[in-house]
Amino acid sequence: MKKISLLAGALLACFMQVNAQDFVSTAPANRNVIIEEFTGRNCGFCPDGHKIANQICHDNPGRVWAVNVHAGGYAPTSFPNFNTPESNTILNGFGVSGFPSGAVNRSDYTALNRGQWASVASQQMGQVAECNVAGQAVINPATRMAKITVEVYYTGNSEESSNYLTVMMLQDSIWGSQAGGSSNPDQYVNGEYCHMHILRSTVTPTWGEEITPTTSGTLITREYMYEIPASIGSPNGVEVDLDNIIFLAFVSESVKTPGNATRPILNACELARVTGTEEAIYPFISGVTSASGISCSETRTFNIGVTNGGLEELTSLKFEAYVDGELTKEQTWEGSIVSYAGTQIEMELDVPGGTHQVEVKIVEANGTAYEFAKATNVTFSEWAEVIIEGEEEEFTIDIMQDKYGNQITWELLASDMTVLASGGPYTMLVGGSASTQLHQEKVTVAKGECVKFVIKDAVGNGICCQYGEGYYQIKDSKGNLLVDGDGDFGSEASVLLSVTDGTSVNETLTTETYNIFPNPVKDVLTVKGENMKQVVIYNSVGQMVETINAESDEVRVNVSAYNNGMYLINVIDNNGEMTTSKISVLH
Repeated sequence: MKKISLLAGALLACFMQVNAQDFVSTAPANRNVIIEEFTGRNCGFCPDGHKIANQICHDNPGRVWAVNVHAGGYAPTSFPNFNTPESNTILNGFGVSGFPSGAVNRSDYTALNRGQWASVASQQMGQVAECNVAGQAVINPATRMAKITVEVYYTGNSEESSNYLTVMMLQDSIWGSQAGGSSNPDQYVNGEYCHMHILRSTVTPTWGEEITPTTSGTLITREYMYEIPASIGSPNGVEVDLDNIIFLAFVSESVKTPGNATRPILNACELARVTGTEEAIYPFISGVTSASGISCSETRTFNIGVTNGGLEELTSLKFEAYVDGELTKEQTWEGSIVSYAGTQIEMELDVPGGTHQVEVKIVEANGTAYEFAKATNVTFSEWAEVIIEGEEEEFTIDIMQDKYGNQITWELLASDMTVLASGGPYTMLVGGSASTQLHQEKVTVAKGECVKFVIKDAVGNGICCQYGEGYYQIKDSKGNLLVDGDGDFGSEASVLLSVTDGTSVNETLTTETYNIFPNPVKDVLTVKGENMKQVVIYNSVGQMVETINAESDEVRVNVSAYNNGMYLINVIDNNGEMTTSKISVLH
């Protein structure tokens, strides 16, 4: 009876362990892989190693993670200094004969050359793992404290009675120098290198925390409270950006000589990342972004990312939105966001063309006063407006290429991103260093449509200068020049065009009795007509731009300093009557 009771107790304990996990799977699975790449900013061949590791990760999402360990003679301490005590310890734990080299699941005592990584990673992923690893990191952005929970479940027996659990913190997207950076063009932009998955610290001891038992059916849970430093590295430390950190957890088998590394790695995972606190109510805005698409309207749609960082469910929020510091909208939301979850909330705001600051504040949460703000700068294009009476308008697009027409492409896009017309690449012109050739295409656009013209140069030097003075132009069906773009646009230029129903415009504007031209206008606007007293110009948000007293039947207005966009022209006669017209300024 005593043996039966002990067996029953053991079975109950095992049952409780199996069913107590929150994150880890209890089903047998194959190994995931950690590639610890030994690298440095002064290593000219290391970017090729980065590229190889990136490709292995890309080909095996959720199965392989790269860890860039900056240490050794190729890792300088100038800014940005990626050297850490943990990096040096890991480097010294393996036989490293050259850079770049790497440990793939710590499967060998010595680091492997980059040509071996893919095959060894594939071999490792083909093996059944003794355990599964999973968990999450809850990060409080106000205190920089991370509550890290890791679960290890053994689906088989480890060869060693004790294993080691390691939690690493990595960081992405740190810009700095890198020898040989151009060999990895995906991370090399304008002479700077975007360093990825850099080892910054370990939450556990460098070689891991001992865990036991390691037999089939065992569930092990570890919790860590880790304060994320503001900066790591001495001297010339690098800021730890909370938006770009990653926590990896893995189980290694034991300490084996030579070196002190715990190896091999049995299984690994990336911990789920959650932003949250231990407070009851803690909503915050994770991002304010304008919705993508093409629009010739100052009413813009914004997506407000909201996360519930508190312990209570969020059921209501109240927002205030500011454009350039001025309150423009209040909006309430009702629904459900459970603890540590998030959602997207749409908000429409009136924002004119140009660059503006948009700030969104949470001022109330679950009926209680609250304060959280998120600001961003947004830039919107102005547009040229063509007013028509019919159902469609025919545009003429002229592209004057330079010698290297093979580098030029363009598209005219509808508001739903449908390609209405396109051109290029054209032929490279033979002969002298500077030459041009005109290409022309006509395209029909329906009324009420907003279209976007985009022209690109693959090399980034436009269609101009020493290779020929190219340009791009768009005219309406009457021959009016709407877009007059020179070729010096670098990699890309774009412009919006709005085809407006003239009937609806006339319903809101007084019938025009004055001749106002050209429209659109680039430099000088002319207003002609009898009995004029004054011309008053307003921008699209109702601000008066200029007032001109008429001294004859013709008023000329220099608009070269105006911003691109729509304007209202109010012509007041000597009897006090006013006529309103709409024009577009497009430089």
